[in-house]
Amino acid sequence: MNKITLHLSLALSSGILLGLAWPINGLTLLIFVALIPILFLENSIRKDNFKQKGLRVFGYSYLTFLSWNLITSWWLINSTFIGMAFANLCNSLFYSSFFCLFYWAKGRLPNRSGYLFLIALWLAFEKLHLTWDFSWTWMNLGNVFSEKIYWIQWYEYTGTFGGSLWVLIIKIWMYSIIKNYTVSEGLGKLVKKIVPPLIFISLPIAFSLFLYQKVEHIEPNIKVILHQPNIDPYNSKYNFSNNQLLTQFSKQVKPYLTEKIDYVLSPETYFAEGYGEKLDDFDQTELYQKMLREFKDYPRVQWVTGIQFYDLYKQNEPPSLSANKLRNGIWIDYYNSALALQFKKEAQVYHKSKLVVGVENMPFKTLLKPILGDVLLNLGGTVASRVTQKNRSVFDHPNLKINAGPVICWESIFGEFMTGYVKEGADFLAIISNDAWWANTPGHKQLLSYTRLRAIELRRDIARSANTGISSIIDARGEILLQSEYGTKTVLRGNIAPRSDLTFYVRYGDIIGRWAIFIAVIYFLLALSGRLKKKQKVNSSM
Repeated sequence: MNKITLHLSLALSSGILLGLAWPINGLTLLIFVALIPILFLENSIRKDNFKQKGLRVFGYSYLTFLSWNLITSWWLINSTFIGMAFANLCNSLFYSSFFCLFYWAKGRLPNRSGYLFLIALWLAFEKLHLTWDFSWTWMNLGNVFSEKIYWIQWYEYTGTFGGSLWVLIIKIWMYSIIKNYTVSEGLGKLVKKIVPPLIFISLPIAFSLFLYQKVEHIEPNIKVILHQPNIDPYNSKYNFSNNQLLTQFSKQVKPYLTEKIDYVLSPETYFAEGYGEKLDDFDQTELYQKMLREFKDYPRVQWVTGIQFYDLYKQNEPPSLSANKLRNGIWIDYYNSALALQFKKEAQVYHKSKLVVGVENMPFKTLLKPILGDVLLNLGGTVASRVTQKNRSVFDHPNLKINAGPVICWESIFGEFMTGYVKEGADFLAIISNDAWWANTPGHKQLLSYTRLRAIELRRDIARSANTGISSIIDARGEILLQSEYGTKTVLRGNIAPRSDLTFYVRYGDIIGRWAIFIAVIYFLLALSGRLKKKQKVNSSM
């Protein structure tokens, strides 16, 4: 086998292994060995006699990360081909770029320090990916355990960064053992060397099983209805007026209402006719009064539903960074919102604040819009910039004296972001979502699966209403207690438990990610100076 064939095989092997490990049907244990081929690839290029080593590391690693991205998130093509290509090509570029940074630093650091830098750099990038405008956190390594909730109950301390750290340590440890093994040592010696990392895989799982048993049982006494209207977002949704949607809601949900029901959840942007509803005087509109009258006989019920609001401005200059131009002198701000209604009670509103890149938010808008116009927003779905709110907020239920954390779709991927609801007093999480853009692919299933991680991190029960499914009830251990079938028009009834304790993760968030940034910066500066490498050479010559 020549070098090119070998390197291509190693690059593709890592990408395919990463993809095959991914939920929801992946072989999760593969994640602990998936990066070993690309580490051998990097080492092989470093030691060969060919030129353009950095460029080759970039090219082969890009192939690794592109194949991983395509296997894991090909379903984005259901929005548009351009949207899928943009997301996968850019995300692969980010991963291969920091892998090249590792390659550069490893040449200027002692060997062990080089791999410590890789761990810190990878975690630092995952933290960046949760916060910057190009955020696409789907591939963070800790997400791979979303279907293995019995393995990662300790996420209530570490969040998904604990899982990412666990994976990276095992991968590099196993790589080091295999790399330093020689056939003359015999198979028995190799087995003995592999035992410690296998124990390191087993111990966190054992601890997780212990924690699973220790989660306090609280009587699930909050009665909820989950509304799943199953409206096709491409061909049907925007053909209905908000009044027609209210009529459909009434026909579908009213038969299930009783005086004992506490909450009804309807999906994201259930009401989205035209520009939406005007935000500042919505409580004076006929639609609002009709919505209230639906619950005249059920004053105990709080209805949490998705709705699009807007603000209109008549001026020449944009009134905000998020404003969309309708025509000369007319600007509009859109809000993807959650609305809580209760008969004879004041309405409560929350605005979605983690936006889907390219669809609801142009990344680095002040820089890119003058160059590209609105091209990055034409990636599928409902395309326009949205207004966000700075802090999380909760919906209080005056009758029950409990609070619901209103989470809108994409927001459920962001662990530390969602701690904000719990810090504001959320006793459970009410997630409203519209996954229909991705059709019946792994996309909507992965989003539901990731939601189980939030339940564990925050130790909160979750009620989830999704337009086409999967609607569900998830307990504080990440167990799915009730779920609908995808692509069906249905109503679910179930119970959830209110909780008030704060986990370590809620209190301290992504502390591993923040420390990783600090450590990565330190190692980068040391690599830049070359001092550790020089010191190693001096010591080895003495």
